Amino acid sequence: METVIHNGGCHCRRVRWQAEAPSSVTAVTCNCSFCAMRGSTAFVVPKTKFKLMGESEQHLNTYTFGTHTAKHLFCNVCGITSFYIQREHLENPDCVAIVVSCVDSGTLKHVQIRHFDGKSWE
Repeated sequence: METVIHNGGCHCRRVRWQAEAPSSVTAVTCNCSFCAMRGSTAFVVPKTKFKLMGESEQHLNTYTFGTHTAKHLFCNVCGITSFYIQREHLENPDCVAIVVSCVDSGTLKHVQIRHFDGKSWE
């Protein structure tokens, strides 16, 4: 499948990234306590296909809860989580979850949504 470069980031644009992925993706929406409140839907890319741009790293904070396995990175200025490390990808920790609504317009052509029952998971 052909890939494109997706650009995206947070609301205030202090966190910016690029990710190489198909223009049609399958994204996951989760009903765990955190994801349900946040309302995010994300697709996964290998870390090797993800790059933080500029001085983004200095604006990132990390939130964890429960098992402290998932790493929810958010902008320390606007509070938006535009990418994170999902708990369900422990078997492949070399992945980054990209929040669909934080991808700049124009490169995502189709998003198929898959539901994940995080509320009932362990």
